[in-house]
Amino acid sequence: MYLGYSFTKRFTALCHIVLGVGLSLAPIGAFLAVTGRFELLPVLFSLTVICWVSGFDIIYALQDEEFDKQHQLYSIPAMLGKAKALRVSELLHVVSALLVITAGWYGSFGWLYWVGVVVFAGMLIYQHSVVKPDDLRRVNLAFMTANGIASVVFAVFVISDLLVKSN
Repeated sequence: MYLGYSFTKRFTALCHIVLGVGLSLAPIGAFLAVTGRFELLPVLFSLTVICWVSGFDIIYALQDEEFDKQHQLYSIPAMLGKAKALRVSELLHVVSALLVITAGWYGSFGWLYWVGVVVFAGMLIYQHSVVKPDDLRRVNLAFMTANGIASVVFAVFVISDLLVKSN
């Protein structure tokens, strides 16, 4: 799925979702490998990943809007334009934040998890505060830095919460 992302740009603007689905298999696969069980919690995290990755990939694809149009490639920015594409990205990130909240509630996580949720949501908000349809100079800051911080910090807080719970 992940390897087909580039190919999907030839026939659907949903290529961003395809990328998200490819990466979203990791939480389910990791959970199955460790526990040998299938449960709802990793599915919630996988849905979070789909929305999060799709949202930040749309932000990154803003830079390629003209190229995609010139070469008849499909993407949300090429289909909707930069401003509307950013709205779609924002919606995906709101859903991602709601899913991570739902996962926290469903999984009965502790306070460390919730600190991680605040950081994760804050980094999503930050991404959208630095990228504007008419100013793409900070796309790499939003795409690389904000998402790198969001993923690592959230993982540290989730793992810390699980370690505290197990002791």
